[in-house]
Amino acid sequence: MRVRIRGPSGNSTVTFEDSATVEILRKTIETETSLSSFEVKYGFPPKTLPLEELPAAKPLSDLDVKLNGEQLIVNEVKPVGKTSGTLPASSSAAGGDTRTAGPSKDPSGVAPRPPRSSEAPSRPHKTSAAPLSLSRKQNTDMDDPPEIWCPDLQGTMVLRIMPDDNSCLFRAVASAVLSDVDAVTELRSIIAQSIQGNKEKYTKAILDNKEPNAYCRWIQTEDAWGGQIELDILSQHFDVEICSIDVQTLRVDRYNEQAQSRCFIVYSGIHYDTIALSIQGQPPEFDVKQFIQPLSDEALPHALALCEKLQEKHYYTDTAGFQLKCNDCGATLTGEAGAMKHAQETGHMNFGEA
Repeated sequence: MRVRIRGPSGNSTVTFEDSATVEILRKTIETETSLSSFEVKYGFPPKTLPLEELPAAKPLSDLDVKLNGEQLIVNEVKPVGKTSGTLPASSSAAGGDTRTAGPSKDPSGVAPRPPRSSEAPSRPHKTSAAPLSLSRKQNTDMDDPPEIWCPDLQGTMVLRIMPDDNSCLFRAVASAVLSDVDAVTELRSIIAQSIQGNKEKYTKAILDNKEPNAYCRWIQTEDAWGGQIELDILSQHFDVEICSIDVQTLRVDRYNEQAQSRCFIVYSGIHYDTIALSIQGQPPEFDVKQFIQPLSDEALPHALALCEKLQEKHYYTDTAGFQLKCNDCGATLTGEAGAMKHAQETGHMNFGEA
């Protein structure tokens, strides 16, 4: 069981055995936060976890609350001036998969433009609150994914492919910053709590025409995809610059540029993956996915070179002009706009790349 603890002085992630008890959780929170008197909240809207009212010997697995992947917000009962912050940047220890690198002005020469706001077609607002479901066509050329040998980095730049589901953005970021593609629930919770805590910034106009509370509920469902809002929040939360490279255009969209760490994710139209530096002779668990200076500047051209090879293999979906088939009625449609219009007219939400 993995739990993130967010206290006044920062965040930490703790793993508990299946036999862990309420008392073990309470002692762990004391250790991680240096607080002796505190309250604990979880979920959205935030709800109190009354540890003091629960039997100390009660197993965490027996609680009504499923804590695995949850973020616990810990506040001192008598508040002090210190406020919670983001996770510190990861160290660059040799062989670790959380090496980090500071940002610099983008040497690619590619002028960023506003990124897409989702990894699937936008949700229609006239007929249904549910998102469109879109599956991409399998690319047989990717049975042998391209690699880029990086002699200056003593490794090979590779694509770590994420599962095809509505959580691919969250899995890609989790793989890069936490080395854990299963931390989806935790990252979705971070998004909701960040929006809830800053409603002046995250207005209905920013949140795809959704009220903040409705968006927070939606983003925590397994059908909700992520986009530029989520990348911006997660980059700030983990204090990392996220470079999102669009395979079709080789555009580089950068989030939290002032951070002292950098990671790379790949956007291929309706999907996100992670770029990693594979150390020669080492298994994937020794991948380097974050970079510090000077590796930061050295890694970006290699990441772009890898995306050029992905572009040659047509590892992207042209969301404006690709052919779609409605899996509900069999209608053939063109592009994202065609899918949206069809959904508004029929209520059909399930599409596949033809």
